[in-house]
Amino acid sequence: MRTKKIIAVICTLSVVTASMVGCNNTKPTVTSTSEISAKTAADEKTDSKKPKYVFLFIGDGMSYPQIQSTNYYLNALENKTSMGNKDDNTILTKSKDVLEFLEFPVAGSAQTYDSTSFCPDSASTATSLSTGHKTYSGTINMNENATESYETITEKLYKQLGYKIGIVSSVNLNHATPAAFYCHQESRSNYYDIGLELIKSDFDYFAGGGLLKPTGEEENQEDLYSLAEKSGYTIVTTQKEAEKVTSDTGKVIIIDEHLADSDSMDYEIDRTDDEWSLANYVSKGIDCLSEDNDKGFFMMVEGGKIDWACHANDAASTMTDTKAFSNAVNEAVDFYNEHPDETLILVTGDHETGGMTIGYAGTNYDTFLQNLSNQKISFQKFDTEFVSKYKENKTDFDDVMKDISQQFGLVTEKNAGKDAENTVEKDSSDKHPTGVTSGSLVLTDYELQKLKDAYKKTMSAKEGEELDQKEYELYGSYDPLTVTITHILNNKSGISFTSYSHTGLPVAVFAKGVGQENFEGYFDNTEIYKKIATLTGVK
Repeated sequence: MRTKKIIAVICTLSVVTASMVGCNNTKPTVTSTSEISAKTAADEKTDSKKPKYVFLFIGDGMSYPQIQSTNYYLNALENKTSMGNKDDNTILTKSKDVLEFLEFPVAGSAQTYDSTSFCPDSASTATSLSTGHKTYSGTINMNENATESYETITEKLYKQLGYKIGIVSSVNLNHATPAAFYCHQESRSNYYDIGLELIKSDFDYFAGGGLLKPTGEEENQEDLYSLAEKSGYTIVTTQKEAEKVTSDTGKVIIIDEHLADSDSMDYEIDRTDDEWSLANYVSKGIDCLSEDNDKGFFMMVEGGKIDWACHANDAASTMTDTKAFSNAVNEAVDFYNEHPDETLILVTGDHETGGMTIGYAGTNYDTFLQNLSNQKISFQKFDTEFVSKYKENKTDFDDVMKDISQQFGLVTEKNAGKDAENTVEKDSSDKHPTGVTSGSLVLTDYELQKLKDAYKKTMSAKEGEELDQKEYELYGSYDPLTVTITHILNNKSGISFTSYSHTGLPVAVFAKGVGQENFEGYFDNTEIYKKIATLTGVK
């Protein structure tokens, strides 16, 4: 800030280039003396404030690939173009920021390595975000030897400043990322003990997926929900009950009524219009935390299903959940618009998952992102509602292929134009050996054989069977048929994945509101905690 003040004095009545405000534009901007003085005054005013309301949005597994591919995909749908295929005669510069947080005034980047790896897990990275410390993967808010606990930003704001605290997640409330804002455990798998710490935290608002292992590993301990009620929490398990929750309800734990895999919320692609989304729980949390509150609040919101979809290499589910996450951010922006001088909103990720890329070897420089809109169901729901029945009924491949066409848009050459309305006819050009020059969803002989091989593996697989190296690279730990379907659709869209695990990419950091300028640049993820602590004045 001192540098900006010096520049303002030296450059009175002169041309101020974009580089003076942290941009790389080569075209100079003429700025008047009054404008410079006003900007300097505004900077000083911002510096003197502390945020009364702080939102920290964490897209689990969300880095630049997830953000950018989702934005491009949504543009492709809006413009009804493949967005990236020159044959569409669409100028890509017309792409706009459909994910509104991309328009936040400040953007930075954070590196994510932990004490174990350049490809860290959610426990250690969330620890960095909540306490400013590195630790081993799998450890939550403790040092590498599990001999020291780290106090979290939420605990400090709650104890020192009297802030109300809200924790929201689309996955389990005692999963690693939400847990990192209230517990201290050597292992993220200590779900029961994590749940006990959730109750002990005395925080005001919890909402999202159900608690894992609520009666302990051996299912012989007192139920966490009962213990929470004894500690003064209201437990809400239906949407109708959730709608009635107010600040007068007091401490509350809201569990989504429509739980899916591992008692988490539905993937956005599977959610029906009458089901609450992540944005609904954020909106309700804002109402509960802000009413009759003259001290302030902190809300952590996790888009956890982004990570789960990326682990499974399901691009369509990844993008729809990233959009759902953005919609949740918009609820905070609406609040900011009412309290612009008191609110700080941060949007970031904990790490990248899946090694997601925009671009695939088989499509060269082209993308056909609209293809992904043909997917009507998540990998998880296809597993439970379709694959399980195939195994039970010994369904033949031709009948399975009919479901694949209906749910994912992929068709055989024989049935092209009959099984899927949105399928583009097969391109006869030999430009690409994959046959997807025009964005065709018609399966090549190679792709059809891959599906048949995966079908055979699915139908013959035995529970607990170990995969060899080739099979693991093809299927990971997921159902062979389902993951092969999403791989083929991804690739035909110009999207690819390199891993079923986390990667070492840096994550984006977007900031809007009081103290936003502190989050510009490239820094370590531990700095996010430190910057919030400095801005709020906690020790």
